Amino acid sequence: MMMWSNFLMQEEDRRRGASGQRARGQHKSGLSPEQEGKIKLALLLTAVGATLAVLSVGTEFWVELNTFKANDSAVCDAAHLGLWKMCTKRLWQADVPVGRETCGPAALPGEANCTYFKFFTTGENARIFQRTTKKEVNLAAAVVAVVGLVFMALGCLCVIMVLGKGAESLLRVGAVCFGLSGLLLLVSLEVFRHSVRALLQRVSPEPPPAPALTYEYSWSLACGVGAGLVLMLGGGCLLLLTLPPWPWGSLCPKQGHRAT
Repeated sequence: MMMWSNFLMQEEDRRRGASGQRARGQHKSGLSPEQEGKIKLALLLTAVGATLAVLSVGTEFWVELNTFKANDSAVCDAAHLGLWKMCTKRLWQADVPVGRETCGPAALPGEANCTYFKFFTTGENARIFQRTTKKEVNLAAAVVAVVGLVFMALGCLCVIMVLGKGAESLLRVGAVCFGLSGLLLLVSLEVFRHSVRALLQRVSPEPPPAPALTYEYSWSLACGVGAGLVLMLGGGCLLLLTLPPWPWGSLCPKQGHRAT
């Protein structure tokens, strides 16, 4: 009996110690289950934005350049480019949708030739359809996009530290990082738009003559716009979670107070 009672007392002490450690861990984190759930929802929203951002920056369908179809030829030329490389494509005119005056879309099957931009390595401008890129603008768009991805990674790290280690002070830092990331992605899109305009205007005087072109923005750029907006929205949600409750309590009094 004495051994059995000692065993029960030891088991009770062990349970109390475990519950005390859990209580200290919860006190250390300082996050209620409701707060933790809201932070996880905001993190899920920013994860969607991060996926769109990586998809946008890593693909080369930001803009499509299309030549006009010629009646005396069975093929036509199109191109699509992004931040890092460009692809020229020779398409069969029979595959082009009926009623379309220009070659494309670039997603049609055809003979493709893709090359990375050399202004990242040797500093040379690229030539597309007898037109020359303005490397300073293209470089600026790429650098701004990369900096945006860095801020996005820092924001993810901060929120993970908040959920895992209870570092609540990093929540506001993560919110600011996500907001800056979305803003920088939108700035990168605007800079890239200026680079496209500069490309169309920089026509080479050397023969053969430059063909007439039309351009249209493609799905990679649409992903970038969505990523920027979603990241800014996610950062705003995280920032709202860092605000104290009393300003909203004064604006929205409880039902009991109104009744009195």
